[in-house]
Amino acid sequence: MRQIPVDTSAATVMVAKTPQPKVKDRRTGEIAMDVESGAKLMTVDVMFAANDEVEILSITVPEPGISGELTMGTPVALTGLIARPWENDFNGQKRHGIAFRAVAVTSLAAAAANSKAA
Repeated sequence: MRQIPVDTSAATVMVAKTPQPKVKDRRTGEIAMDVESGAKLMTVDVMFAANDEVEILSITVPEPGISGELTMGTPVALTGLIARPWENDFNGQKRHGIAFRAVAVTSLAAAAANSKAA
């Protein structure tokens, strides 16, 4: 299994850094594009809190999947979050990690404001 679905139902997720274009090549400044849709890819850093642990995750999201005002501290929902292990050789050094990707990152601030008004 090269893609692992991530259950976010028991997690608290907030924006740690506003969405930024994902850079494919730092030397040229080329922006990464989604292979399937052709949409520009964005990176959103989020604080992911679950099971008494907190991590900062960088999530890649197609630009159309970013909705609502995503400022620092905004609670968000992550739709279709997956984790994908990766490994490569760079200048003779093996590197590895986990890449996170979501279909959408949606602000929950408007929903919270609407529920308080009711």
